[in-house]
Amino acid sequence: MRIDVLTLFPEMCEGVFGTSILGKAREKGIVSLNAVNFRDFSGNKHNSVDDTPYGGGGGMVLKPDPIFAAVEHVLGISQDGEQAEDEGIAAGSFPESDDVNGDEREHGTGAIAESTSASSVKPRIILMCPQGKQYNQHIAEELAQEQHLIFICGHYEGYDERIREHLVTDELSIGDYVLTGGELPALTVIDSVVRLQPGALGNETSAITDSFSTGLLEYPHYTRPAEFRGWKVPDILLSGHHANIEIWRREQALERTLERRPDLLDTAELTVKDTKTLERLRQQQNKPEQNN
Repeated sequence: MRIDVLTLFPEMCEGVFGTSILGKAREKGIVSLNAVNFRDFSGNKHNSVDDTPYGGGGGMVLKPDPIFAAVEHVLGISQDGEQAEDEGIAAGSFPESDDVNGDEREHGTGAIAESTSASSVKPRIILMCPQGKQYNQHIAEELAQEQHLIFICGHYEGYDERIREHLVTDELSIGDYVLTGGELPALTVIDSVVRLQPGALGNETSAITDSFSTGLLEYPHYTRPAEFRGWKVPDILLSGHHANIEIWRREQALERTLERRPDLLDTAELTVKDTKTLERLRQQQNKPEQNN
């Protein structure tokens, strides 16, 4: 997998790219992580990448030309729209199916759209913005199947609408709040995607059993010592009976999800036994406490 981040602050990315799971995955060759400063593609002597908005108003707006130029550079497209011979990436050959945003707009005009036949690789170009679709584990699993992801990260400003209309394939948000730039959201998405790559984690089952991967919150974990300051590990986990332990963990995951994120139960894949367990847990929640 290849991931490129277009940013005005590549140093924000490089520290994360070389650390922990991302750093190890990079060393193993599982993923190629690159930060590209799109100021280098400003095309003017002042290296400015933003300008005042047409129609007036406060703030500045990111210009389309440096963003398009940076993406074309990443995709190996020359200024005349030719595909670089040494690049094995099809510039602008975007997914034909509905994108994460669920819309049907056309993406990738100009030189990018004209280079769709060079290769079968179809990069996803992702704009991190508050208006994007709320990011979740399902989208992480979808993006983990891609070969090439490009993230566009603004900073301070808004985006020229032509970037949305003619370049990006997806718009994502990590929550209903405003940050200074798109770098932290992009790094959040990248971390969640890379850890799903085969070989990225030491224990391949970790990504499968994580919260949200099963549609439920994860069950509680314990380790040594068996007793700490009077707090004991549940006996079932010390029993060595693996089948009973799995039953206990599933019930704990259901209970924790019911208590903390009941909305997840609407879309989780539940068995008949899960449904009965939830009925019992709900009855216990609704049972009035008896005074001694």
